[in-house]
Amino acid sequence: MLTSLLKMIFGDKNQKALKNVWPIVDEINKEYEKLAGLTDDELREKTSGFKNKINETTAELRSKIDELKSLLRSSDFDGDPNQIYKEIESLDDELDELYEDVLDEILPEAFAVVKDTCRRLVGKSWDAAGNKVNWDMIPYDVQLVGGIVLHQGKIAEMATGEGKTLVATLPIYLNALTGRGVHVVTVNDYLAKRDSEWMG
Repeated sequence: MLTSLLKMIFGDKNQKALKNVWPIVDEINKEYEKLAGLTDDELREKTSGFKNKINETTAELRSKIDELKSLLRSSDFDGDPNQIYKEIESLDDELDELYEDVLDEILPEAFAVVKDTCRRLVGKSWDAAGNKVNWDMIPYDVQLVGGIVLHQGKIAEMATGEGKTLVATLPIYLNALTGRGVHVVTVNDYLAKRDSEWMG
């Protein structure tokens, strides 16, 4: 009773979080509409464009970090290495924030690229873990929501059959653009093999 009353007064935390996500979904869908007229090669070029933007945005900080690391390896260095390590750690934190900002900025267009790629794959088939799969999926809005939530480092709970694997491709693509690697973990070996071939 008290919980229901509090939710009525202050609102449900999940509902508040979703209110902030739906405008991003609208942006993704607007970007998606723009991609229909592109050739496959032009769509592929979007990935290079994203990578260039990320590299240009982070170049200065990455250069500073590389200089400090080179200084540590230099035979001429006679300073306090702990001070340099602290500086590198501080710059790494700054770099993580910068990556996060630029990824958030390109998220709508990057997710739209994944959605449009899915649209272009409809009707195609290939083998995944020894089984023939026919592609018939284009992310729904709720799946875009799931992808945004995962990118934000939150948990997106979805029932069996709601497309968790497809949802994961959205933040995987976005975060892989940094070139720093992305890991997807599952405890099921068969699903790991199947889904990597299916969604790859």
